[in-house]
Amino acid sequence: MKKLLPVFSICLGLLIPGVANAASTRDDLQARLDSAKVVLDEVLNTPDRTVPLNILQQATCVGVIPGMIKGAFVFGAEYGQGVVTCRTGHGWSAPVFIRLAGGSFGFQIGGQATDLILVAVNDKGFQDLLKNKFKIGGDVAASAGPVGRNSQAATDWKMGAELLTYSRSKGLFAGVDLNGETVSQNSEDTSSYYGQAHSFQSVLKGDVDVPEGAVPFVRTVAHAFIQSKNQ
Repeated sequence: MKKLLPVFSICLGLLIPGVANAASTRDDLQARLDSAKVVLDEVLNTPDRTVPLNILQQATCVGVIPGMIKGAFVFGAEYGQGVVTCRTGHGWSAPVFIRLAGGSFGFQIGGQATDLILVAVNDKGFQDLLKNKFKIGGDVAASAGPVGRNSQAATDWKMGAELLTYSRSKGLFAGVDLNGETVSQNSEDTSSYYGQAHSFQSVLKGDVDVPEGAVPFVRTVAHAFIQSKNQ
């Protein structure tokens, strides 16, 4: 296994060349936010295959990673970039940008793009998002989220999960096990979008105004949260 690790690192670099270090333009970041809104709209408007209402009621943060890259050539590799907003005392925060990366061994061929949704369901999950980097399943307790507007399984997450994870690929929405994946802050993209440096803490705690271009995404999350509270 030790001999395979250097090979894995090389393959990971070949699978997603330059993605981690590529600079994002303001237009790129706006497109990412717009895509995240579309993903949420489509998922939340599918009553039988969506995030359960009582989970939305407890949500402290919601993250969306649209079109996460999954490549495979002897080794699997995953890399995605997305956005997160968190609940504050006066609504939902302006968004910050994150990266999610990981790798899995396996003899696979081909690749696919998958939309991911992350839902922090308590204050611990929120605090994890303020860290520079954390590992899902290691630093933060996570589980595949239940699906369905009124899913009976929606109470299981209360057993200790801090982060619930979902995926959508080819129109199919389901809970997904992301244990082992690493979430890290994308401070460069966040600073680029806002035109100046802001800490994740200041943005996610609501100290930074929501930019005009981010309003539709944040409004979608806020509307789902309010809707869940009223039902």
